[in-house]
Amino acid sequence: MPATLRERLAYTFRRPDFLRHALTHRSYGASHNERLEFVGDAVLNCVIAASLYERFPALSEGDLSRTRASLVNQETLARVARSLELGGAIMLGEGEHRSGGTDRPSILADTLEAVFGAVFLDGGYAAARDVIVACYGDVLARMDPQMHGKDPKTRLQEWLQARRLAVPEYAVVGTSGEAHAQLFEVECRIPALGIVASGRGSSRRAAEQAAAEIAGARTWESSPRPAGDG
Repeated sequence: MPATLRERLAYTFRRPDFLRHALTHRSYGASHNERLEFVGDAVLNCVIAASLYERFPALSEGDLSRTRASLVNQETLARVARSLELGGAIMLGEGEHRSGGTDRPSILADTLEAVFGAVFLDGGYAAARDVIVACYGDVLARMDPQMHGKDPKTRLQEWLQARRLAVPEYAVVGTSGEAHAQLFEVECRIPALGIVASGRGSSRRAAEQAAAEIAGARTWESSPRPAGDG
């Protein structure tokens, strides 16, 4: 396991084989991470549910469910995985590696869930909770209860419109990988604020959402407040 990834997770495995297993894609060998992914998915949902319950006491059950779904979907998981630079640690078969698997959203998301599952089995719920909350720190800090359940493009567009700014422009700037497993790179541009953000995904729509998420994070800090804001 690369030292940088170990430091970003801020967790020391008592059984390092758990982590190696979590980082092994099925294209690499028969002993892969899909069972750990199953465990990690359940733990992630539980931790995020508890965190939202504590952070937003006024949200209804339906709103909590929609917000949780937006936090545990493939796009958000892949973005968190990229922030950890997880792709470089994943063990892939040669063909999967050549076709861009280290940055494919589905592989990043599944592997991150497997890592969460590995931490849970190695150190218990408290350890898994601490790792997940730390990994999701920036995402949870930016959560807006008024925007729960909305995808990144919608959130960004509504936020800009509230400030009477033009909606973002999206452009495909590159594609890679085999025809059956292409990876799209899209730029989200907000000329009025001088913001350009790049996102990747297995479809143009997914790449646009990823770019919008990154652009949104920059926009919240740089845009003027809407008229009437205190």
